[in-house]
Amino acid sequence: MRSTLFRDLALLIARIGLGVVFIAHGWQKFFDDGVRATQDGFAEMGVPLPEISAVAAATIELVSGFALLVGVLTPLAGTLLFLDMLGALMLVHVSNGVFVADGGFELAVALGVGSLLVAAFGGGRVSVDGLFGRGAGWVKTPA
Repeated sequence: MRSTLFRDLALLIARIGLGVVFIAHGWQKFFDDGVRATQDGFAEMGVPLPEISAVAAATIELVSGFALLVGVLTPLAGTLLFLDMLGALMLVHVSNGVFVADGGFELAVALGVGSLLVAAFGGGRVSVDGLFGRGAGWVKTPA
């Protein structure tokens, strides 16, 4: 019982933290910087198909970030966010070293692996998914 409660609390905290950060990044791409500037930035960084990939990244981050925050379709949202961060890692950050201050990969890795864990273990019982008995992720664990 205690381990299940701890798992649900840990998943709730992780979902909220990751969700807020991803929502902020998606919002920034759409509204603070704007789509055109985001596309131009992606082009400067050498991201393929910047007109499409910038909108895709912003949409995944905003929509899936919100999905994590409330815990709806959590395994799918976590997987999409993991793939988004894997793309950022491989296409932009890996050649810049570890530290984010140098354009490095530490933030992309942290957000990506956190998203992967939430995808694997689900949103827990304290989530919209959990309200409908779908709080588990891709990995089935005993309750």
